[in-house]
Amino acid sequence: MSKNAKYHLSNVHAALIIALFGLTPLQALATTKVTEVEGISEYRLDNGLKVLLFPDPSKETVTVNVTYQVGSKHENYGETGMAHLQEHLVFKGSPKHKDIPSELSSHGARPNGTTWTDRTNYFETFAATENNINWALSMESDRMVNSFIAKKDLDSEMTVVRNEFESGENNPLRITMQRMLAAAFDWHNYGKSTIGARSDLENVSIDNLQAFYKKYYQPDNATLIVAGKFKTEDLLTKIADTFGQIPKPDRTIAPLYTLEPAQDGERQVTVRRVGDVQLLGAVYHAPQGSHPDFAAINVLNEILSATPNGRLHKSLVEAKLASSIIGMNFQWQDPGVAIFLAKVDKTADIAKSQQVFIQTLESVKENTINNTEVELAKQTLLKNLNLSFNSSETIALALSEWLGMGDWRLLFLNRDQLEQVTVADVQRVAEYYFTQNNRTLGRFIPTDKPARVDIPLVEDVAALTAGYKGREAIAQGEAFDPSQGNIDSRTQTVTLDSGAKLSLLEKKTRGESVVVQISAQMGSVDSLQGLDAAGNAVGAMLMRGTNKYDRTQIKAELDKLQTTVNVKATNGNLFVSIETNKANLLPSLAIIETVLRHPSFPKNEFEVYKNETKVKIEQALQDPQRLAFEEFSRHQSPYAKKDPRYAPTFEEQLVDLNALTLEHVKQYHKSLYGAQQMQISVIGDFDPAKTEHAFAQLTKGWKADKPYSLLMREYIPLKNEPITFNTPDKENATFVASTSLPVGENHADAAALTLGNYILGGGFLSSRLATRLRQQDGLSYGAGSFIDLDETTNRASLAAYAICAPQNLKKVDKGFKEEVARLLKDGFTEEEVTAAKSGLLQSRKVSRSQDDELARNQTTNLRLGRTMAFNKDFENQLSKLTAEDLNRAFRQYIKVENFAIIQAGDMSKAI
Repeated sequence: MSKNAKYHLSNVHAALIIALFGLTPLQALATTKVTEVEGISEYRLDNGLKVLLFPDPSKETVTVNVTYQVGSKHENYGETGMAHLQEHLVFKGSPKHKDIPSELSSHGARPNGTTWTDRTNYFETFAATENNINWALSMESDRMVNSFIAKKDLDSEMTVVRNEFESGENNPLRITMQRMLAAAFDWHNYGKSTIGARSDLENVSIDNLQAFYKKYYQPDNATLIVAGKFKTEDLLTKIADTFGQIPKPDRTIAPLYTLEPAQDGERQVTVRRVGDVQLLGAVYHAPQGSHPDFAAINVLNEILSATPNGRLHKSLVEAKLASSIIGMNFQWQDPGVAIFLAKVDKTADIAKSQQVFIQTLESVKENTINNTEVELAKQTLLKNLNLSFNSSETIALALSEWLGMGDWRLLFLNRDQLEQVTVADVQRVAEYYFTQNNRTLGRFIPTDKPARVDIPLVEDVAALTAGYKGREAIAQGEAFDPSQGNIDSRTQTVTLDSGAKLSLLEKKTRGESVVVQISAQMGSVDSLQGLDAAGNAVGAMLMRGTNKYDRTQIKAELDKLQTTVNVKATNGNLFVSIETNKANLLPSLAIIETVLRHPSFPKNEFEVYKNETKVKIEQALQDPQRLAFEEFSRHQSPYAKKDPRYAPTFEEQLVDLNALTLEHVKQYHKSLYGAQQMQISVIGDFDPAKTEHAFAQLTKGWKADKPYSLLMREYIPLKNEPITFNTPDKENATFVASTSLPVGENHADAAALTLGNYILGGGFLSSRLATRLRQQDGLSYGAGSFIDLDETTNRASLAAYAICAPQNLKKVDKGFKEEVARLLKDGFTEEEVTAAKSGLLQSRKVSRSQDDELARNQTTNLRLGRTMAFNKDFENQLSKLTAEDLNRAFRQYIKVENFAIIQAGDMSKAI
């Protein structure tokens, strides 16, 4: 038998052949290795399935991602939204896996499915155990060709997808984008939204859906991607035993051939709806993602839309003609688009903003691209790309987009092309594509000599990628055991002279990556009185300028160092997250020191911040979801106004923002910021001694003027009166049920309530609330519950939520109350408690395997003076729980009548 022998035999026969011929297990599989690029290997099964394997021993997780070459562009007349509806139905079960949502929860998976124009994918990340891998491969292979796609499931799920459609109708940005794309494309299905038309969703037949499924959901139209901790040869055997048993279909898929003609004049579309923000948008036809010009257009988009150094930010935001800018390119298989959007205050002159908006986008001949702009843009794009290579999970999911374009190796080719982009390239594509007659904005003006832009094509993606080998794979990480005991044994904890507490967990990571989490607490109930607006503003202003760098320079320096930094603060709290690599950690910390300790608070940036924030708050006033959840926060915080624990209304936030001065912000930082109550966690590949020294210098002598004391949140019984917000002309509504419990994280019943909530509304689609409101009644796209246990007092907030059409609010309210009453009356079952324990414990293990999540947990432990032993003890409590324990705890603390019901939506439609 040759080296590429095919494997159509039983495992017993295979073992015999291996023994007789001395072949390795890999040689005996029904797989042929096709190519390998930078640690990712491609194989092909006899039935046509492509397999991409990305082993990463540094993770204790595995991600399984199945991508199908079918998306919204494959839909026919009357069938818009079918690909996305199909995605929902594939979660409904198959003969071997009848309750997929429940299985996903019981295995502690982090799953989802997504549908886009060229592809659909299904993925789950879970703890790297043989049992989990066997289950995932069995489940994905079975639902590939055996999903039920049943009429009863269509009847319930159609209304769920319609609810998702309705939720999108609430979003002015999404609606405006849909209208622009519809106007930009005459013939290609890229002009139709993936969610589909309401009438198609409501009327599509089950026969059409089943035919669509049988045509596209086959191994020869799919790619299986597995990334994480596994043994390649063992995994290939498992894949052959599952996916390899699916026969190759005898049908053929005819290629699509519709091409969009060159646009022959500028276009404009106007949407008029209730709202609190104006939007400007521009769409330009652009080449497909595999075309060499795509990289240059990516750079151009960054030059135009980046914050704070982008041309649009400077011409519009800094001039107060817009509050924020968005830019994006859609990397599609066929020629696509470049999109730019600007949010404009509702009281501003949009005509003036539009003039500057278009002029900035299309004046490249007069205001030519320069080398500094190109290099800064490339730094940002390459930084984001290179950081993604450090995560096998991220790459496993990102590959779906490039598969949709024709070949996964385009990911690496795009990187190579991006590195080679020159000023001349960017100038050329700007002049060629970003022109008046290739723009969709709004107006039609007749002309005798229309200028047309013919979009170049890539005729053969296979020829483009043939023989491509990429580069040497990046540094591999160690196989790290995420058990609490190992984490504690590997963690070094230090208290610096400044009082800051430092946690160091050094290990070998993929790409020599490092994550840092910094948290700090400040002030007291008295010193933080009435300072919400100032506290929020300080956090937003820290990255906008220092004594050494302005906002643009901070971004450029961090991009150069391949470092991502996020800074957020509220009144009394600071949070900083850093993602970088070993070589750039210390230089990055030098920049962070100036950001945190020496902000310059530039006046122009303060005005930009106030304008941005004002627009965001005004938008929230008409957003049912934000209104409902803001009211949930208010309901859970029954404190006097000005108390730092009080949650202000959006109207109060606007008043406070208007009264806020730059001096307030500077004084807040000067008097309250310091390192005495700071926790720092570093995880990854770094030098512990040098890192400790760097943080000692960063925090040295940094002391707040005003002392810190913990803001206690004791248990207070809450009012249960219903609260309603009317948001006219909004197609989607939000339901929230809120209550509080006299139980904290250290309480004996904390574990029982945590697990009980997981069953009630925390699991993936299989929770009681999701099963009732989504799976059974088809009322809500998203329904669930959450519990937040206080770390220092016996207090917890418990909430349930659902989004739905306004006319279904009463049904959602009824369904929620009936499910809670049924739970209290009939109780939990041992079967669902066993499944929930498995799912929740594995999910927590997956969380410990993610360096950023573990780092956040470590800062919490530092703050509370505990170790991972606390987490282990809590999980031990979880593992021992019985249905009786959960029933006792829920019946003791939870009563249907104690929930306050919060609803927001168009109440004229509520029936």
